[in-house]
Amino acid sequence: MSGAAGQDAAPPTTYAAAGVDVEAGDRAVALMRAAVAATHGPQVLGGIGGFAGLYDASRLLGLRRPLLATSTDGVGTKVAIARAMDEHGTIGQDLVAMVVDDLVVCGAEPLFMTDYVACGRVVPERIAAVVAGIARACTEVGAALVGGETAEHPGLLGPDEYDVAGAATGVVEADDLLGPDRVRDGDAVVALASSGLHSNGYSLVRRVVADAGWSLERHVPELGRALGEELLEPTRLYARPCLALARDPRCGVRAFSHVTGGGLAANLARVLPPGLDAEVDRATWTPPPVFSLVRDLGRVPPEDVERTLNQGVGMVAVVAPDGVDAVLRSLSAAGVPAWVAGRVTASRSTGSPDGAVRGAKGVDGGGVRLVGTHPA
Repeated sequence: MSGAAGQDAAPPTTYAAAGVDVEAGDRAVALMRAAVAATHGPQVLGGIGGFAGLYDASRLLGLRRPLLATSTDGVGTKVAIARAMDEHGTIGQDLVAMVVDDLVVCGAEPLFMTDYVACGRVVPERIAAVVAGIARACTEVGAALVGGETAEHPGLLGPDEYDVAGAATGVVEADDLLGPDRVRDGDAVVALASSGLHSNGYSLVRRVVADAGWSLERHVPELGRALGEELLEPTRLYARPCLALARDPRCGVRAFSHVTGGGLAANLARVLPPGLDAEVDRATWTPPPVFSLVRDLGRVPPEDVERTLNQGVGMVAVVAPDGVDAVLRSLSAAGVPAWVAGRVTASRSTGSPDGAVRGAKGVDGGGVRLVGTHPA
């Protein structure tokens, strides 16, 4: 049958028939409502469900020259691990860490955050678990989760596929802005331990695991747990301990570097001024076992590992030499393992024949040399 008669016989096309379940979206919002509301202080106006989140910025009137800082990010293909393990409660912390700890680098206090979850099919419990993880992490770093969006994209994403992204805004007094302009020859480089792989390099990690034929349920003795549990270890949140360092004049913090995509050297080079280099000694720490596991299992060249993974260092503080003791005491009290990993020196050259990483992420700055070898 064809023509108008055939069209009359066809079932009506609805939004639900196209793959979008509006009622499931509403259920997801209802499930996440309490977790989101728990991040709201008196600065947040209105509640969940508005077209825009409102934040009372009158507290900024007390600053002489407030600078707003903003950052946006996702968690990359770590989402594929969460989906494969059907464990969605930790990926939200990864998102907050990736976004908010970028603000902290310049000394900015996070104010509020928004999130975006795109999926092929809304499963209310799954979406609520993701957003609840975001909300818990926002509470830990002191940011309000003022809004977000859940988008159902059938045909673009598979029924069980989803991705997450977020954006945050923070504020720093202009006089307290951290960065390359503050760094001096002789400053100390303090490494802050990562909690594991964090949220970068998972395309490499997943390829290594797949090529080796390992399952995520496989117990790995050197890890002391299943492979999937290690790969889902949430990213450490550095916001509160790092801001405490920045506010303490005894610590003499010059700059922070968030070690994400590109590895330690490339990210540290971004916060060094032209004319200064940092020499970081690998002998000062042993990367956790997951890093050697990825390297050895995939026969990944060491230089590729260092360009891709954080190697056990998730954040770096560049501090005045007389502030090192105060920095280490403060981080120890906050439960963040830290150590002096190197120092800042005058550059040996303007190019890279000395082995220094320069010009990372398009920044015309200093260089970083990784020297020595990690203890066995």
